[in-house]
Amino acid sequence: MQQALERSIDFADQEEAYALLGEHDAYLQLLRESFGCQFHSRGGTLTIMGEAGEVTPATQLMQELQYLYRQGTRITTHEVRYGIRLVREGRAGDLHGLFGDTILVTARGRQVRPKTLGQRRYLEQIRHHDITFGIGPAGTGKTYLAVVMAVAAMRNKEVRRLVLTRPAVEAGERLGFLPGDLQDKVDPYLRPLYDALEDVLGLDTYRKFMAKGLIEIAPLAYMRGRTLEDAFVILDEAQNTTGKQMKMFLTRLGFGSKMVVTGDLGQVDLPRGVSSGLREAAEILQDVPGIAVTRLAPTDVVRHDVVTRIVEAYGKWEERKKREAEC
Repeated sequence: MQQALERSIDFADQEEAYALLGEHDAYLQLLRESFGCQFHSRGGTLTIMGEAGEVTPATQLMQELQYLYRQGTRITTHEVRYGIRLVREGRAGDLHGLFGDTILVTARGRQVRPKTLGQRRYLEQIRHHDITFGIGPAGTGKTYLAVVMAVAAMRNKEVRRLVLTRPAVEAGERLGFLPGDLQDKVDPYLRPLYDALEDVLGLDTYRKFMAKGLIEIAPLAYMRGRTLEDAFVILDEAQNTTGKQMKMFLTRLGFGSKMVVTGDLGQVDLPRGVSSGLREAAEILQDVPGIAVTRLAPTDVVRHDVVTRIVEAYGKWEERKKREAEC
């Protein structure tokens, strides 16, 4: 029989208690559902009581969340759920260092940090490799974090400009004729990149950089025949490239440049029978020096909890269909 244990967490004020326990004690309810011990909140103190094997990790989690909050991290359901998972796996120390790495502060004052161990690994790969592949499901931050790293590199004068591109492939539907000039026609495909840049830089700075030519956003076809030097280059939605397109893009790398290639192999919109260039490149280049392949998982999804469950459900369904096809 385990020894009974009681631990207390003292909050600095009511605001801190609200931040750590959640609106209407929503986070406190998550703790009660996840740990086999009792939680009592009263008078600015959270008391945790029960068997040591449950009280110890629960206390570790609350101490880490309190540390993160005091360091400026806004505590959300993601931090609580992910923290529960890490302490349950005996990795409370990973949580301590995870959210402390501020990559950049956005124009609105928001600190951008990795939110999962997978995201932290992805950022480290980008820092230390010339070409990094970020492969994973929707919501894992592949594109946004690549844009953040690109802006940080330009602010630090590591590169002179940003080049962002993606293939102009429709996502499962035919849009037909699009009116306007060339920019008007490609804008719908490049909108996610615009959104990320506007969020990080602010609209005024984004427009200024675009006007000066410090940011270039173009369809993948416009990369042919170029050598991109002193640039941070991002290829988004790379699962929709062909093998030839991917090879063409990767060989544009010039001196003083860095490339990040992002994509979700679960959302390939190429015609039936056409192999994804991202899938091929990840297999061909995984052991090439200077190139890193980071695979993000459903556990790295930082959107609504339901998004994680959707990704996991589709993953299981696709695996089952694959096994049935092999039988």
